[in-house]
This record gives sequence, C-alpha cells and structure tokens, in this order.
Amino acid sequence: MDFTPLTDTLSSKYYDKISDICDELMLKFAAEGIPFQDEWPYAIHLLGHIYVNDINSARFLWKSIPSAVKENQPEVVAAWRIGQKLWTRDYAGVHEAIRGFDWSQETRVLVAAFSELYTKRMFQLLLSAYSTISIQDTAHFLGMNEDDAANYVTQQGWIVDPASGMLTVKKQLIVTEQKLDSSKLQRLTEYVFHLEH
Repeated sequence: MDFTPLTDTLSSKYYDKISDICDELMLKFAAEGIPFQDEWPYAIHLLGHIYVNDINSARFLWKSIPSAVKENQPEVVAAWRIGQKLWTRDYAGVHEAIRGFDWSQETRVLVAAFSELYTKRMFQLLLSAYSTISIQDTAHFLGMNEDDAANYVTQQGWIVDPASGMLTVKKQLIVTEQKLDSSKLQRLTEYVFHLEH
C-alpha cells in the first residue's frame, strides 16, 4: 500500500488535509479490493478528523474500525478518547486525554499541533463568552495549571485581579474596513436622485 500522499502531508504539516487524504486512500484501496484494515493508520485518520473538528466523521470511523484493531492498537483507542471528550464537551478531559498517552513518533507531532489549536479554540470561546472569569475556570478550559493560564491570558491583554482570583477579559477590537468604490457611490447617488425627483 502506498501512503505517500499521507506521509507527504504529515511532513509538510498540512494537518487540516489529513482526514480528506485518508478518506480518499481508504476508498481507493477498498475499490481496488486491497485488504487494508491491518495496516491502516487508524490513529492518524481519527486524529485528522479531530483536528478539523469533524467529530461525526471520527465517530463513524471509530464504529467501522475492526474490534481486533481496537484491542491490539492502544493508540487508536487513545485517539478516540480525545474524540469522546470532544463529543461530550469535556473541555478539560480533552487535555487529559492528550497528556494521558505516550504517543508514537508518527502521531506525536499531530497531537501537539491539535493541542495547540484546541487551546486557541478554547481561548476564543472564553473571549467571546465571558467578560470576567476565574483563573481556576480559565485553567480548566485551557488545560493548564493556574499560573500558566494566567500568564497565557495576560499575554493576550487580559487583566488579573490577584485579590479575587478573577480575570477581566479584554475583547479584541474587530476593525472592519468598508471598501467603497466609485461605482457603488455613483449608483447610490443615482438612486437617491431618482427617489427625490
């Protein structure tokens, strides 16, 4: 079996393309009648779906994995554990599932990239949902200890009140630039002129 497209994608760090490439390869091998189940990189395939936040596809892939593979490859089970935590919205559990397994060299880089991406997603979630939040809750969502979480968010401009243990969320200003070209201005002028006369 030729996994060159997958290994090239992993080495070039285009992690958001992994699930699509795995899906295509799986369909190709199945269509050609090549028995692939024993050698298939299920952990990477699951992590590819998880990386792009496609938990439904990860669930269906998990259900299609032969039970012999699930029993003999603990890394596949560990990858699915991350998917389970995402499915149940156990935010801290995602970080625990990531740290709770000694990942192989092949998956370690992908898991680290997902962990970083997931921390950024959680930060954006906190940013949009809260105006103040405790350091303890922030640490819980970001999967860090309280000191690391406080340092992480203060680098983003949040304000720490050490007396109360609360963080004041600093909303990032969203600057939208309106592009108004002369043709749009001309059409607006003609429209207003037409309404007045």
